[in-house]
Amino acid sequence: MPVPIPRQRAIPAVESGQAQAASPHGGSAEESAKDVSPTGRTPDTAGNTTDKVENNTAHTNLTLLLIEDDPAGSPIVPDLLDQAGKPIRVRTARNLTEAGRLLTDDVHCILLDLALPAPGHSDSEDELAVLRHVLELAPRHAVLALTASGDAERGAEAVRVGAQDYLFRDELDGRLLSRAIRYAVERKRSESAERRLAEGRLRAQENRRLERGLLPTPLLEGSTLRFAARYRPGRSRALLGGDFYDVVRTPDGTVHAMIGDVCGHGPDEAALGVELRIAWRALTLAGLCGDQLLGTLQQVLEHERADDEIFATLCTVDIAPDGRRAGLCLAGHPSPLLARPGKPARLLPYDNNGPALGLLPGARWPRMQVELGAEWSLMLYTDGLIEGHIGQGRERLGQDGMTEMVRRQFAEGLRGEQLLRAAVNEVRDLNGGELTDDVAVLLLDRVP
Repeated sequence: MPVPIPRQRAIPAVESGQAQAASPHGGSAEESAKDVSPTGRTPDTAGNTTDKVENNTAHTNLTLLLIEDDPAGSPIVPDLLDQAGKPIRVRTARNLTEAGRLLTDDVHCILLDLALPAPGHSDSEDELAVLRHVLELAPRHAVLALTASGDAERGAEAVRVGAQDYLFRDELDGRLLSRAIRYAVERKRSESAERRLAEGRLRAQENRRLERGLLPTPLLEGSTLRFAARYRPGRSRALLGGDFYDVVRTPDGTVHAMIGDVCGHGPDEAALGVELRIAWRALTLAGLCGDQLLGTLQQVLEHERADDEIFATLCTVDIAPDGRRAGLCLAGHPSPLLARPGKPARLLPYDNNGPALGLLPGARWPRMQVELGAEWSLMLYTDGLIEGHIGQGRERLGQDGMTEMVRRQFAEGLRGEQLLRAAVNEVRDLNGGELTDDVAVLLLDRVP
């Protein structure tokens, strides 16, 4: 969070933390800088400027904050120059309290005298306590440690603690300090970039772990059915969405398939989808099905959701061991698509579609018996596949458009992964770009 910027003189000279420092125009420092920030721009109503420590060096002069208890005796000269020949601004603070007031977002580097006592520490305690205090106070700023000549061990330890470099007070000159400031700023920027990259990698690893829970490995050992699936989250640069699915085979030979959609597209919805998917698998392997299974899933959703308005749609299918019949339960979800050789693809009946999970306490979800035949392909999908637009207008693909599309692709001989890939790509192309909603599609095929 940006720190409000105190009124400072916008001149390339040593700036003191003393209240009565005079301005070159007469009057106090406060009187000469009522409308100008240290970067030469007018601050906003909160006293903040738009620049940040890590990216404000391109168009403004470098600013150094010197924390030193004897500014008058300091070897620092006021005409320090950066690499482009611009003057480096210098502010001085006699103690850490003054440093806290002068430490604003336009400061690029801190030059700290290690001999400065830290608040609450005696001389016999940690020699780098003042440095640790500054690093905690200014974690995003580059820090140079200033120590006595010959005290290289203390300077090296300061670098190990977190300073970008160390300098000897007795050997300091303007050219050396100017170069050290530029180096420290660039090194801090590099360290910050590396830290953000590492944090991004950790987040990606966490997302991949969650994704493995969201996109499970089907348990179909012993079944002759073939399985394929496609998944595309709607959130930009996300790996996870609110859609979820699963397929398992129980010991009696029945194959159970499920696909669902939690309303919303954020990480909370994705996490809830994972919970519902795991609960469904556990309940299915425990022998529950139909209305009893969906009623228990609704209880899980009601306990785990963050808001009472969150709901989930669901479609479950249990395919008999002989593969010729199936039971179908719909909880506010689109009906599956059945494709068979020599017959046009069609939607399974959806007249007894029950309410979505989480909407009605005590709801019921009738189980419908459907005939599949000897050879078939059964496609379960979420509404992201059918709610994309067609061209530039407001018309959507819809279930009828999807059915016609799959009929044509099926007639062209597409099956399994190829069929799903072609379907998702065509829906995206019809939409004129990436779909905004999550898309999950799974396909079960039976070939005698």
